[in-house]
Amino acid sequence: MSIPALSPPRSAFQAYVAEWLRNPRGDVLSGILVALALIPEAIAFSIIAGVDPQVGLYASFIIAIVIAFVGGRPAMISAATGAMALVMTGLVRDHGLQYLFAATILTGVLQLAFGWAGLARYLKFVPRPVMTGFVNALAILIFLAQLPQFAGEGWQMYALLALALAIIYLLPRVFRAVPSPLVAIVVVSLIAYFAHADVRTVGDMGRLPTALPLLSLPQVPLTLETLGIVFPVALTLSLVGLLESLLTAQLVDERTDTTSDKNTESRGQGIANVITGLFGGMAGCAMIGQSMINVGSGGRGRLSTFVAGVFLLLLILVMQPLLVQIPMAALVAVMIMVSIGTFDWGSLRTLARYPRGETLVMLSTVAVTVATHDLSKGVLVGVVLSALLFARQVSRLSRVSHEDAPDGTRTYHVSGQLFFVSTHDFVHGFDLDRPVTRVVIDLTGAHLWDGSAVAALDKVRSRFAARGLPVELVGLNAASETLLDRLTAGGPAGGH
Repeated sequence: MSIPALSPPRSAFQAYVAEWLRNPRGDVLSGILVALALIPEAIAFSIIAGVDPQVGLYASFIIAIVIAFVGGRPAMISAATGAMALVMTGLVRDHGLQYLFAATILTGVLQLAFGWAGLARYLKFVPRPVMTGFVNALAILIFLAQLPQFAGEGWQMYALLALALAIIYLLPRVFRAVPSPLVAIVVVSLIAYFAHADVRTVGDMGRLPTALPLLSLPQVPLTLETLGIVFPVALTLSLVGLLESLLTAQLVDERTDTTSDKNTESRGQGIANVITGLFGGMAGCAMIGQSMINVGSGGRGRLSTFVAGVFLLLLILVMQPLLVQIPMAALVAVMIMVSIGTFDWGSLRTLARYPRGETLVMLSTVAVTVATHDLSKGVLVGVVLSALLFARQVSRLSRVSHEDAPDGTRTYHVSGQLFFVSTHDFVHGFDLDRPVTRVVIDLTGAHLWDGSAVAALDKVRSRFAARGLPVELVGLNAASETLLDRLTAGGPAGGH
């Protein structure tokens, strides 16, 4: 007798296979291009973290290969990233490389837990202006990250860069069989090699590994003291990594007009980081720049991510003599293309038309991210600012009006949402000195959301009671009445 629960539905299996095979030619070519673009990034991020370049390169090809199988967003590229590297710096400096590997494994475990807990559902709390600011800030950071490559370079660097950009943007007008950035890298590398151009190459970035990494547990004491050292770093890494990965997944969703499973992606990131830590790599997450290269070059399936990881491994171990000859000018040109393509130029045209609050949120997200070089801080500021502006806007919609009856009864009609932001204006919406015999507060059009709203309502009732005026509450909806009863049990007098 078969047990259906132990085997996935045929339709789900077919969908998974389709994610691998629906676009093989485009995925292979785009994956090769991404692998070339990953090399300088992985080396640079290793330097930021204070570790040997091979740590970042090991992480990049391991994470890319693993996430191709277990991730929830086909065509998204994950590897070592700058945001994660910044978090690791202090741990490596103060405790050494082995503690970094331990933190990487724990990061993966935490991300697995967050994935199983469905943390991805909270991505809906990131407003669109924050997403726009996130994307624009990333484009700026990608561009700024290329500027150090020009330090000390002569005219040959600029000439090769201009040639590469010309190929990238002009070739697609007449030839689209191969991604133009890949053609640019090959052509510029050949010219630089045969012309003996005096320019910086990939080989000048740092020592590259010459062997596969070995499986091993981090050489750290298994004590509570060790846990106290690595846990804060691992928690930060896990949150930063998931934030960047889920936002990148959402961006790729929009660019490809498809959907993805964010909780599966969260768990996939966790699995990839656990395996990376066991093989001597640093923690990583999704890379927006490389993901945009992949998608922009035709990558749509899991095969593109897998090819990126495998070809990166081949470049490092098999084709290293050729790899080290690639001029940085060619790779800088590709990253400049990415920054231009990533930036949401339409957001500049709509600045004057959008509400000022949304514009402020977008610009604040960009400013904080660029200033700190930390995408998570920029997103956090944007989300908090959005929440404050939203609360302010909603609080303005609450109203208190009144009507008087011949018998001396004054009825106050309250409308809108009563919560901690709107309670100040609510309390001051009542005329306590009006000569009336009875007060009715009609809450049919209102809703009590929190303890601040209940406290404000109690304050109004208490003030009328102090003047000898009875207060009757009418029109409370069920949820508001339940909250009021729970928080005012044994409280001030006044029926409702």
